[in-house]
Amino acid sequence: MATWVIGDVHGCFATLSRLLDRIRYERRRDRLWMVGDLVNRGPGSLEVLRWAAGLGDKLVTVLGNHDLHLLARARGLVEPRRRDTLDAVLAARDGDDLLAWLLARPLFHRDGDWTLVHAGLFPAWTLAQAERLARDTEAVLQGKNGDALLRADRKVAERWDEGLGGIARARAALAGFARLRTLTANGRMCPDFSGAPNEAPEGCAPWFERPRRSAGRGNTVVFGHWAALGLYRENGVVCLDSGAAWGRALSAIRLDDGAIVQQQTVD
Repeated sequence: MATWVIGDVHGCFATLSRLLDRIRYERRRDRLWMVGDLVNRGPGSLEVLRWAAGLGDKLVTVLGNHDLHLLARARGLVEPRRRDTLDAVLAARDGDDLLAWLLARPLFHRDGDWTLVHAGLFPAWTLAQAERLARDTEAVLQGKNGDALLRADRKVAERWDEGLGGIARARAALAGFARLRTLTANGRMCPDFSGAPNEAPEGCAPWFERPRRSAGRGNTVVFGHWAALGLYRENGVVCLDSGAAWGRALSAIRLDDGAIVQQQTVD
């Protein structure tokens, strides 16, 4: 039995299928984790969702920002974006079931020495705190204030403060799990920057390089969301977003031994 983690698929179902063949994935034998952003950009978002939902408890996938955008689109909370490729999901006969399955996915998953998130963790968080915040934020997303949180999930310069409460607390936590890339020295997100770390605006640095990072000490955090960072493995973090949606590659890591397998985008 092997445990594989796969990076941001973004609706690139043909590429995903080839990668699964290359790693010799077998549903009955192997465990599969995914870093989120199952949908959007690529042409096969509906196929990816149907495949993922069909795996049941054989798959762990966290929510990414594009997954959240799909949920917001489905509720009429946001307008379509220029590069959206979500219409097939929204029009599908089984679309409601797929969206319900997606909404039930976690924001954070931890097993032994490995932690899975889509984007990042605020430096002040411990793993235990991050897990509690994830469960609380998931409850908001799935509850009566879910629309308010999805509507508020935009590119905002959030800063974590333990004193936050209510929807502001959930909004900041969600930004960390689903959108975080770089931070200022005082812990405020640089939300408009998505380029390579060496191109970051003055004062902005990757979340995993900031002092006081508590979460992940003695634990490896696997994430995606940052195509310009690309495949990256250093100092207790692994980024698996190698730009499948941008015509580059889809990446997987085998947690058992750290082996990396990549598949060039074919969608």
